[in-house]
Amino acid sequence: MKKEDLRFLFKQRRSELTDQMKLKLDDLLLIQFQKLSIDIPPNIMSYMIKEGSNEYDPQYIIDYCSFKNLDINISFPVILKDIYSAEMNAMTANSDTKFITNSYGIPEPTQGNEISPELIDMVIVPLLYFDKSGNRVGYGKGYYDRFLKKCRKDCLKIGFSYFSPAEPIEDINEFDVPLDYGICPDTIHEFH
Repeated sequence: MKKEDLRFLFKQRRSELTDQMKLKLDDLLLIQFQKLSIDIPPNIMSYMIKEGSNEYDPQYIIDYCSFKNLDINISFPVILKDIYSAEMNAMTANSDTKFITNSYGIPEPTQGNEISPELIDMVIVPLLYFDKSGNRVGYGKGYYDRFLKKCRKDCLKIGFSYFSPAEPIEDINEFDVPLDYGICPDTIHEFH
């Protein structure tokens, strides 16, 4: 299937999840992540969820990582728009950081230090779907693919999905950056 069709299908499927189903799936995703045989790295980039999207909230993963590595630095994306480009930077945040909602309805940190993509060890990547090759369907703006191209090759790219991969994504292109791990409630898919 093509990205646009998969985007529509999985937005619909996700919207059909009840709060109770989502809580159970969130627990299962955390359990799967805890099974990964990786050391929790010091520099992790995550994302904030859009209100009402029924998106997986990576805060569970951040809390676990913070417990496992007390020296962790968490950053979040900040969208930069000008007349020439639409890019994304990473900005560090802590428990005192204030967030504002951007034009896409996603909270962004209002203060913090910008962190270079080359310093990030792991990115928790938002997605609607990933296939059995680690290719993902995001929200269609390309911010993450452009950002991930700037990260080190050994930077772990991890996506979480309530749904197992089935359909291959037909319209992958050279700008797409695949995941290293795709985590589903019942299994871990390793791609690297």
